[in-house]
Amino acid sequence: MILQSRIPYDISPRALPGIQPLPLAEWLIVDDAYAAQMAERERLLRDAREAVLAMTEGAVPAAQELLNVVQETLPAGFDRHGTRIRRPDGAVIDVDETDPLGTLGRLVQEDFCLLEKHGDAHVLTAAVLCFPANWMLSEKLKRPLIGIHTPVAEYDEMLAKRVQRLFDGVQVGRPLWRFNALYYDDPNLHQPRAEHDERAPIDPATAPFLRSERQTMLRLPETRAVVFGIHTFVTLRR
Repeated sequence: MILQSRIPYDISPRALPGIQPLPLAEWLIVDDAYAAQMAERERLLRDAREAVLAMTEGAVPAAQELLNVVQETLPAGFDRHGTRIRRPDGAVIDVDETDPLGTLGRLVQEDFCLLEKHGDAHVLTAAVLCFPANWMLSEKLKRPLIGIHTPVAEYDEMLAKRVQRLFDGVQVGRPLWRFNALYYDDPNLHQPRAEHDERAPIDPATAPFLRSERQTMLRLPETRAVVFGIHTFVTLRR
């Protein structure tokens, strides 16, 4: 069981989409579950790579750019020497530019989804998603935003247009963030679910775990892709 001791932000409900500005220096974070989460990410990338990593052929430049941007903005605790990076837990990662998303999946706690503008819509073209919360990467790849959120009840056409405008407005060097927070009976981080499979009912009054995603949005300067980052927290309910 991999848990954080706390969620480092106020999870009081806010109106959707609940977007706030975020300093670039706070885009990537390290918390007290870093070592345990990274060990789980390594396991998933080794044993279930096809389930947690996918990339369309055209997304390679954006994925490589994302790898470069992450290396330039790593938070305190990382030690970079050429093409090798020592993580906060002491593990040393070789930067493989031919496998940018695999490298990222072994470097930071964040999952990353790359969305690129195709026509009027942002489309999911690549992702490393080790810790899905009731969705499957294989079902969402190559879909636009409104298709990615099907069948989320709260994601109606009006909200979809607002979110598309939001993605259009994401600026280079000026990330945005939001969060969600849901109660869970199961603390496992890797929880894929097909979109037409019903989620087992959970009683918020008795569920022992709180799961929150710190979701960030950042535009890459060269490819102009939008990076949707997901940092997952799971805590024991107090």
